[in-house]
Amino acid sequence: MTEVIAPAVVIGASGGIGAALMEALAEEGVDVRGFARSFPGRDHLDLTDEASIATAAASLSGPPVLVVVATGLLHDREAAPEKSMAALDPAWLARQFQVNAIGPALVAKHFLPIQPRAGRTIFAALSARVGSIGDNRLGGWYGYRASKAALNQLIRTLAVEQRRRNDRSIVVGLHPGTVATALSKPFQTNVVADQLFAPDRAAVQLLDVLDGLRPADSGKLWAWDGAEITP
Repeated sequence: MTEVIAPAVVIGASGGIGAALMEALAEEGVDVRGFARSFPGRDHLDLTDEASIATAAASLSGPPVLVVVATGLLHDREAAPEKSMAALDPAWLARQFQVNAIGPALVAKHFLPIQPRAGRTIFAALSARVGSIGDNRLGGWYGYRASKAALNQLIRTLAVEQRRRNDRSIVVGLHPGTVATALSKPFQTNVVADQLFAPDRAAVQLLDVLDGLRPADSGKLWAWDGAEITP
């Protein structure tokens, strides 16, 4: 990363990518603040609890120039990605939308208004290539695909509104590739070795992508290698 962006905020700082982003930014000398559901006190933020999001935003000592939502839900102890329509479950679908789309949107609701009204600012949320409708050739993973597609649309809509507030703002989705974290662990055996990234490498790649973006790139989904992904 060649451009130091400060201050910065990472939502989901306890996860593999979020923690790596925190470390990478700190190594660049960036004043970074991390929030997570598992963090206590002033650093607590639960994507399913809007009050905690509002409290976190209000606790910042200054306007954040960079906000990264590094969260995502693909599976948990009780549910896995759906392989067919027969596996569709309304409660699981609702939870994936809550974490993957609604939560980041609520973060934007409370954090975008406190970003500076002038100068280059960035709001980024981790999305996924499988959220691309045009790229869906394999099917399956209904909830994850649909919730990430919803996130991509939300990103686009947020970018339009934020541009009216600050014409140098950047609001984007980021596809980190397959990263060796708990989210991808059940599926790592199917990934080519050089396409399974360690969290620290993934973090640097994502920050490099953000460093290269300009206001005209706002509202889009970008892959870890800087390539644009068609929604």
